Amino acid sequence: MGTALVYHEDMTATRLLWDDPECEIECPERLVAALDGLRQQGLEQRCLRLSAYKASEEELGLVHSQEYVALVRKTQTLDQGELQALSKQFDAVYFHPSTFHCARLAVGAALQLVDAVLTGTVQNGLALVRPPGHHSQRAAANGFCVFNNVAIAAKHAKQKYGLNRILIVDWDVHHGQGTQYIFSDDPSVLYFSWHRYEHGCFWPFLQESDADAVGQGQGRGFTVNLPWNQVGMGNADYLAAFLNVLLPLAFEFDPELVLVSAGFDSAIGDPEGQMQATPECFAHLTQLLQVLAGGRVCAVLEGGYHLESLAQSVCMMVQTLLGDSTPPLLGPMMPCQSALESIQRVRAAQAPHWTSLQQDVAPVLSPSTYSSEGRSLPLLSEDPTNEVAGDRLSPFLDRLALCPTPPVHTAVALTVPAATLALPPGVLHQEGSPLREETKAWVRPHESLFQDKALAALEKILYLLDGILDGQVAAMPALAAAATLGVIIQRCLSLGAQRLFCVALGQLDRPLDLADDGRILWLNITGEEAATQSMFHITTPLPGTTGGFLSCILGLVLPLAYGFQPDMVLVSLGPAHGLQDPHAALLTAMLRGPAGGRILALVEEDSIPHLVRTLARVLHGEAPPNLGPFLMASPKDIQALMYLKGKLEPQWKLLQVTGSPSPSPGSAPPPGLVTPQ
Repeated sequence: MGTALVYHEDMTATRLLWDDPECEIECPERLVAALDGLRQQGLEQRCLRLSAYKASEEELGLVHSQEYVALVRKTQTLDQGELQALSKQFDAVYFHPSTFHCARLAVGAALQLVDAVLTGTVQNGLALVRPPGHHSQRAAANGFCVFNNVAIAAKHAKQKYGLNRILIVDWDVHHGQGTQYIFSDDPSVLYFSWHRYEHGCFWPFLQESDADAVGQGQGRGFTVNLPWNQVGMGNADYLAAFLNVLLPLAFEFDPELVLVSAGFDSAIGDPEGQMQATPECFAHLTQLLQVLAGGRVCAVLEGGYHLESLAQSVCMMVQTLLGDSTPPLLGPMMPCQSALESIQRVRAAQAPHWTSLQQDVAPVLSPSTYSSEGRSLPLLSEDPTNEVAGDRLSPFLDRLALCPTPPVHTAVALTVPAATLALPPGVLHQEGSPLREETKAWVRPHESLFQDKALAALEKILYLLDGILDGQVAAMPALAAAATLGVIIQRCLSLGAQRLFCVALGQLDRPLDLADDGRILWLNITGEEAATQSMFHITTPLPGTTGGFLSCILGLVLPLAYGFQPDMVLVSLGPAHGLQDPHAALLTAMLRGPAGGRILALVEEDSIPHLVRTLARVLHGEAPPNLGPFLMASPKDIQALMYLKGKLEPQWKLLQVTGSPSPSPGSAPPPGLVTPQ
């Protein structure tokens, strides 16, 4: 359905007219740099380009008071001295004669994007706007923000389209207190914000930015604050926050629309955030959000004040919205102790309100678990001004150019006619098998294992597998016999893959001839008991509820995958795998990220063809089907997950989020919990 990019050049008109070091970083060059980056990488041309319109005063009134709107309108006629005097009445704000015009365009861009997504014109999109919005309150400008673009967009979606569940993800490095105030008692909007807090010593210096601020009245539990109490948070910390706080709540909430307050002052190099998350991290965060709400994701620019880092991060996000593969997330996947302490506090504050947080994990911190070593990136600067030297930042940004989009995004290797599957446009169906001579020679010793039909399927798979490892193909689902898995693994290793993550479901045993040398991480999700033959050979039961399945993915599969940093992911759905199509699609979709999109999904020949079609769609970038009602994990599934986490945490540091003793199988649920029927 495509991706929208909403913008208007008039939004570059506002500029600080007097000397104010606090406000000078909010400048027109921010938009220019972001748009130039999109054009240089050919991304703007691939989007549906929409020119923003000016929001009406009635639309502004969805959030703001008439008196405040009139005050901002008046700035059009004020001289510089009057503008400066008015600006001083607010915190970290400057007004310009064009402020009212630009701020209306910013709101209009957000509304236009929501309309485009909710009418089905596009699947998702980004509104490049300024001034930003998430600090703005009902009757006050604040923190460079004049009108609250995302809050007005949420109110608009509720009023015009009747939405009942909207998720707002605010990853700006500052707390979006304006958005929080607007929806503090509204259970139809789940607001999540991570932000630099430093125990209340960082702007906006508010107690209500802390983890125990959870909303009011009917909205209790629908405000989620994750405060960062030190600088230097990196890729592993951001990923841990998503896996252990945001995504469990989001799946339980089941949003109809995701709005992102996309502030990139939380990226590496920014003088405001002083954080270490690299631009490709935002590609991964975006991809994780795309499995929600049928993929309806609307991002609206907030902060971001290092022009190169901002531009690269915006490009990473748009590339992911377009469905491209994400670059691998580099650096040791080891969250720091301060991040885990914050995660522990927010989970404890939210647990009374969310079943998904009552059922299993909370951080348990032990000094022996952590070290000061192994951070993903060094702190860029200890200078309080954080003047980042270009030669220190450039290696992280230049690396992004090394991950081009493969010419073939998704391919399938089938033994049934492609016409019977109604494959998405753009998916290559491998009809023949023009194997290279090297590959033909490699297959011959294995021919005795397969019948003619299975051998033909294997040849097609190996042809496309070569393309994946050569960077010519991103992802593929295939029909194949279970016996092909061992051959495919050996072929991957022979082509130079250093790390393979194999997720096997159903009656599939680990091939006996595979060495347990750290090159293959084997995870078998079956109906059997949890077991660890080694740190690289793991078995876990197949959970029986949506809550258990999500806990398995978020609490085990993805931490292992991101920690292992594989060159390739193999997902094999063997005989009696037990997954319904939506569950198989979600598992496959969420595993696109860890290996930079290089994923092969194998499906048994006797499986229903529409499963292959579903997998082809999610590998091509579509959102997986909804899982249905959220049901709490069973005590047995919780116990299995806790057992494996305890065994594996020394090797896999993203599993450091462990939990309190779990109930034994068959025991009564803890007080206050309701057993799902």
